[in-house]
Amino acid sequence: MHLESRILITGGAGFLGSHLADRLIALGADVICADNFFTGSRRNIRHLLDNRQFELMRHDITFPLYVEVDEIYNLACPASPVHYQHDPVQTTKTSVHGAINMLGLAKRLRARILQASTSEVYGDPVTHPQTEDYWGNVNPIGPRSCYDEGKRCAETLFFDYRRQHGLGIKVARIFNTYGPRMQPNDGRVVSNFIIQALLGRDLTIYGDGAQTRSFCYVDDLVEAMVRLMATPDEVTGPINLGNPAEMTIRELAEKIIALTGSRSKIVLRPRPADDPYRRKPDITRARETLGWEPQTGLEAGLAPTIAYFEDLLKSIPAGDVDRLLGVGAPI
Repeated sequence: MHLESRILITGGAGFLGSHLADRLIALGADVICADNFFTGSRRNIRHLLDNRQFELMRHDITFPLYVEVDEIYNLACPASPVHYQHDPVQTTKTSVHGAINMLGLAKRLRARILQASTSEVYGDPVTHPQTEDYWGNVNPIGPRSCYDEGKRCAETLFFDYRRQHGLGIKVARIFNTYGPRMQPNDGRVVSNFIIQALLGRDLTIYGDGAQTRSFCYVDDLVEAMVRLMATPDEVTGPINLGNPAEMTIRELAEKIIALTGSRSKIVLRPRPADDPYRRKPDITRARETLGWEPQTGLEAGLAPTIAYFEDLLKSIPAGDVDRLLGVGAPI
């Protein structure tokens, strides 16, 4: 990226996209944010609306987009099970049609393009930890398939555009990421537990609590994405981006209860279909290629995340909390 770059972020009003916009603007770039606001929020980018380096476009990337930019970060897609299963056909279209449209734009402009892929391409892995050369264990017809297979197909498209058209691509496989600006109604484990703890409600664990995840703070993840985009053209990825510090879901619940000072109890519910039992990235490639690894410990990252949700809940009238935390509610 040079100082006068114009950069497109699809899904730029979302959790990751808004933090990425902050970072790129701080580096001197002009940022165009394209978002259809299905899961993105104006609240996430309100502080940028008067910034001369920032431009907002309401746009659904399942339709072509015509702008002039130097780089494209393709982040647009519902990323939590609650949201991507809400309209699974649209989720698949966003991953596949959206990739085709953004790759077509990049081809016309000869612009570099980064795909925000996901650890979900590995499915419920039989290899642990997951390395980039593992092909995955994915159910192609299950309730999570719209996201898992949509992202896998998007990766296919990126590499075929690379082979067929010589396009400068970067593919980042993003593992669980958390931080301020997460949607409180997205059904992800960190936001779920924090909201439940702050409201004094039971923390709901789906399964026995022994399943594992690895949690990366959003600032660390954004740093990795910017570094990946800046690599030479021969570096395409895929590259795992995440925190290799693995912990059980029960341990996370206990940690959040302790940090919030909540009296909430932990309750168990049936584990959803195709929910991965273990998830941990092998980030050897990121360390060697990007000189990157996470710098933020879990407690250090949870502190501002909890503070964010505390402020958010204070802004919601008590009688409206349950309604506004429902699926698809505009928060």
